[in-house]
Amino acid sequence: MHQLEQKPVALVTGGAQGIGFGIAEHLLTQGWHVAIADINPSSSTAAQAALAQFRESFRVMRCDVSQEKDVERCVRSVLEQFGQLDGLVNNAGIANPHSGPVEALTLADWNRWIATNLTGGFLMAKHTVPHLRQTKGAIVNIASTRALQSEPDSEAYAASKGGLVALTHALAVSLGPDIRVNCISPGWIDVSAQQHPSQAANLSPSDQQQHPVGRVGQAQDVAELVNFLLSEAAGFVTGQNFVVDGGMTRKMIYAT
Repeated sequence: MHQLEQKPVALVTGGAQGIGFGIAEHLLTQGWHVAIADINPSSSTAAQAALAQFRESFRVMRCDVSQEKDVERCVRSVLEQFGQLDGLVNNAGIANPHSGPVEALTLADWNRWIATNLTGGFLMAKHTVPHLRQTKGAIVNIASTRALQSEPDSEAYAASKGGLVALTHALAVSLGPDIRVNCISPGWIDVSAQQHPSQAANLSPSDQQQHPVGRVGQAQDVAELVNFLLSEAAGFVTGQNFVVDGGMTRKMIYAT
């Protein structure tokens, strides 16, 4: 184990890109040691740049969260490098919500969505809980507003994210008072600028203005809340699902 400056340690799954990388990068700037676990960590130039910038405070690992042996190895590596674990962010998931008509959805595809988006969160919790108990740590699960509302042909994704919301309050009751567990359900979060800075400008005025807050979300919007929920400032908050969607799920929309 390296002798590092005493800082809290977070493990962020699916952290090589998208919302997960936004969370990891923000936690690094807030004084955390951060390990990211991703099925394809080398695909992210942003993660590689952060690795060079933050050096000993940052670790990038390959991990398929649906495979228990991978999860065990990942958690062991985090403990070997940093010596403790204070926060877990279950963000890994298959991002595409569209599985096609339910009558054509194969059992193999259904199981793939559930295994990554839901079982992965369970496995990470299972293997990090003994270490989080020691530090009185916290877990934040990243679900989706699709756990609360749907477009057609998204049954597998919706079920996996709805299950993650339910897993959150079950874990909160089981693990309290030692470990707090909360959930964030993001809406439309634009992460295109991570790889292609010019793409963010492609959002139309209607994309922005349809949101009650007047804009599409950014990864930073989710990351700020993650940092709060992992911190002692959220010490009286557990078992909750926080919707971060610019107000869209509160907006009554009818076709005219």
